[in-house]
Amino acid sequence: MLHSILKDISEALEPLGIPIETGVFSEKPPEEYLVLVPMSDIFEHYADDLPGAELQEVRLSLFSKSNYQKRKGEISKALLEADFTITDRRYLGYEEDTGFHHFAIDVAKIYELSN
Repeated sequence: MLHSILKDISEALEPLGIPIETGVFSEKPPEEYLVLVPMSDIFEHYADDLPGAELQEVRLSLFSKSNYQKRKGEISKALLEADFTITDRRYLGYEEDTGFHHFAIDVAKIYELSN
């Protein structure tokens, strides 16, 4: 069975109502949005030369023209409740040319592989 961390993240965050795109936001950006960037897709737990699980990692970039602190907490809570592991959270800065604060949340999830 194929697993998609991108799909699972989108479903977990859907109740928050934040527009989400993968790679780059393709339209005129709203006041607040998320961009998902896949970082790794690794086979884990080898036994008999066959992987037993797959580790997928994604960076969520939150762009906000207002205070991002509340959204950071809401996103983190929703991800943790959906059994994601948060591996890093950091403020990447204020983009003067666009007026957006950029905050990144790195997440990982292990998917068991079925035989």
